Amino acid sequence: MKTVIAPLETTNFTEIQIDRIIEMAWEDRTPFDAIKYQFGLTEDNVKALMKKQLKFRSYKLWRERVENCKTKHVAKRADGIDRFKCTRQRAISNNKITKR
Repeated sequence: MKTVIAPLETTNFTEIQIDRIIEMAWEDRTPFDAIKYQFGLTEDNVKALMKKQLKFRSYKLWRERVENCKTKHVAKRADGIDRFKCTRQRAISNNKITKR
């Protein structure tokens, strides 16, 4: 049985926010919980947004990648990983790593 995903209204997000959500969704180490924490989107909402924003082939490749990725879902992650971002990363608005 196929699950039905509710249509997603992206009018609440700016282009910059949509780009950031897509970037986070493509990152292997960023779990869906981080996207939900920052933008309030569930995994199903992220899938709907990706389907709407990406070309079909890109979406299909992304879905295959997500299904095989153990770090996209917190339940599948190793026990030692308990954070959303790199410890060296500044606040999300700057998104820069400090020089050492």
